[in-house]
Amino acid sequence: MRIWIDVEDFFVFAASGGRRPTGIQRLAFELCQAMLGREPSAPIAFVRHDRLHDTLAVVPWASIVALFAGLTEAAARPASAPQAAESARLRGLLGRLPPDLRAPLVLMLKSQVQALSAAGAALRATLRLAIGALRRTQADAAQGDRARFAAEVTPGDMLFIPGAAFVHSDYPAFIARLASRHGLRVALLVYDIIPVRRPEYVDPGLTRRFGTWLDGMLPLCDRLMAISRSAAGEATAHAATNAIALRDAIHPIPIGTGFSGQAEGTQSPGLPAPGSYVLFVSTIEARKNHLLLFRVWRRLLDTMPPGAVPTLVFAGKPGAQSGDLMAMLHNTVFLGGHIRLIDQPSDADLAALYRGCLFTLFPSHYEGWGLPVTESLAFGKPCLISNATSLPEAGGDLARYFDPEDVPGATALIRATLENREDLAAWTRRVATEFRPVSWQESARAVMEHIA
Repeated sequence: MRIWIDVEDFFVFAASGGRRPTGIQRLAFELCQAMLGREPSAPIAFVRHDRLHDTLAVVPWASIVALFAGLTEAAARPASAPQAAESARLRGLLGRLPPDLRAPLVLMLKSQVQALSAAGAALRATLRLAIGALRRTQADAAQGDRARFAAEVTPGDMLFIPGAAFVHSDYPAFIARLASRHGLRVALLVYDIIPVRRPEYVDPGLTRRFGTWLDGMLPLCDRLMAISRSAAGEATAHAATNAIALRDAIHPIPIGTGFSGQAEGTQSPGLPAPGSYVLFVSTIEARKNHLLLFRVWRRLLDTMPPGAVPTLVFAGKPGAQSGDLMAMLHNTVFLGGHIRLIDQPSDADLAALYRGCLFTLFPSHYEGWGLPVTESLAFGKPCLISNATSLPEAGGDLARYFDPEDVPGATALIRATLENREDLAAWTRRVATEFRPVSWQESARAVMEHIA
């Protein structure tokens, strides 16, 4: 038996102008790399889609490594130390002005910021289109070797799908034709079913596309895996509700901790001083629940001395459904500077931010796993997180939990953590000594064993 691993997702993501990989691409890359590095119980090859000829084409692993390296090379753009100081000085000047003068000035500055932001967004979109066209041209020139696939594929081989295959609306029909033509068996890794389970957090088009993909793929698969028990349970329940007959029980696999080369490179200037901030690593979108932390920090500033409230750092780019939150941040001048956004930090910046924070927060409403939670623990940092979906699996008994809908409860827990520094220090020591990271080799072994 040969295992063919579908890596089309990497190329589609690159061609779309995606600036930095999401958690799905990172997880799939680490898993593929670990599977390739194992003593193989079956030969492994990587394939792309050749839609023109309705088949698969073999691509070398080196091409995937090069593509992924290009996606992770993007530099962070946090404000420099002089910029941060100038912003603080400006906020101080505005605060001393009479209200009838301060309000129109703030409105004027906000309008200018929004206009510049819109112009920047238009420029970035144009650049993404140009880069995407160039990458598509390059990808088409190196589409892969379909002749090798045709020559080497045999009945009983396994096609493993580790990435975001739902980007293609006709994916189930494509896979069904390949499986029928070549006698392929199919294995799928499920990340989550957010678009159909919690459609309020995604674009309606994605809900329709994902639902068609999910309902078409689940009955095709001979082996089904998921990145958590929670994700496995939700997908199983979805199949039962929709009368989808599964060929295999959905099997959760352990998820590795951290990413290759995560701390390599030079960190950007102007990162916040170690010990001065609390960290939330995530794309800014409604599902991740940044709004809860905005409300918590506003309450902390209302009830505690300002000097006792550390900076709250949002590390991640604004994404879907972030407009209301971003408007609130700008309207309050980022709560007088007590919230800071570091847009698209590099891996080196993230490593520095984890090392320097007091603790981390992750208040998400819904997750398939929770990579930032295990990252935080791997860096020896305690985390206060949502008790929803898969997050208790990621945090275990080393994290502390709150209801993502409960602002007063989250406020009380975070305030208690800030005020009891002895307990925080003891908790930090416990994390550093007791957390046991999962290797990607363990993840690969679980996948290979279930496939076999």
